[in-house]
Amino acid sequence: MLVAGLEVPERLVVELAQWLRAQGLDDTAETLESAYAAERDIASLDDEDREAILLALADCPYGLSELRTVVLLQNALRPLAAVG
Repeated sequence: MLVAGLEVPERLVVELAQWLRAQGLDDTAETLESAYAAERDIASLDDEDREAILLALADCPYGLSELRTVVLLQNALRPLAAVG
């Protein structure tokens, strides 16, 4: 499944949703779980979802570290895209 433009194995999408729930970030967990349950190829994220993922992945397992990096870069570039 594509999450923030990065191909993430389904087992890690499930793990990420669990990390999000453990930190009380239920709305974003629900977004991922719904996409997974509906067998979608892409999980559509809004800005709040991206922020939640960054919080949940602060001390992430190795398999999710690349996703954290991608979301960090997207957040850093978002203000530049708005100006341009």
